[in-house]
Amino acid sequence: MSKFTEVTIVNKIQIANKVFVIEIKREFSFKPGQIIGITMSPKQNPRLYSICSGNNEHNISILFNIKDDGELTPPLAAANIGDKIWITKVQGKFIFNNKPSWWIATGTGIAPFYSMFKSGQQPLKLIQGGRLKTDMYFSNVFKELSNYVRCCSQDKGDDIFEGRLTKYIGDLNNIPTNIDYYLCGSTDMVVDIRKLLIKKGVGFNNIITEIYF
Repeated sequence: MSKFTEVTIVNKIQIANKVFVIEIKREFSFKPGQIIGITMSPKQNPRLYSICSGNNEHNISILFNIKDDGELTPPLAAANIGDKIWITKVQGKFIFNNKPSWWIATGTGIAPFYSMFKSGQQPLKLIQGGRLKTDMYFSNVFKELSNYVRCCSQDKGDDIFEGRLTKYIGDLNNIPTNIDYYLCGSTDMVVDIRKLLIKKGVGFNNIITEIYF
């Protein structure tokens, strides 16, 4: 039995430079924060992506950015509605426990949090980092949150923190130590923020991570 299921792309949207969302029909259940593997051919190894849609929506969405030297993302970005791709079964343990928490993300690492939010879950605070305002994917939706911070390392504006996400966290005094912290993004970001949180008194077991390669 094949480990892949053939599915059809039903929608594709470019949301920023080299950043896309593709959609397939939802024919399985999942928990917000979980992942699926995607490949353009069942003969190729899949890449893992967080589901980027609510668990009651009709379609499954996947957020990705083009890696110019990648095997998957350039042809995936060039694919059209009606084209076939192959996916694995849903998996992953980056699941929100509905306890008081902060969500912290950079880049496409925002995907699982978008899924959680669209599924009716909310954090005490969402901190999103990137170089530019255009890297703040889904910010128009997250603005509904009462405590939403955007950190831009190379952009300015009255509604953003002008600096890296690590600087924002590092400058905070007396952050809550009795809540959970969910981190999703690059290896460097996750490692750096985890070190900062631990230094500020957050327990290792209160930090839940998902790394994007």
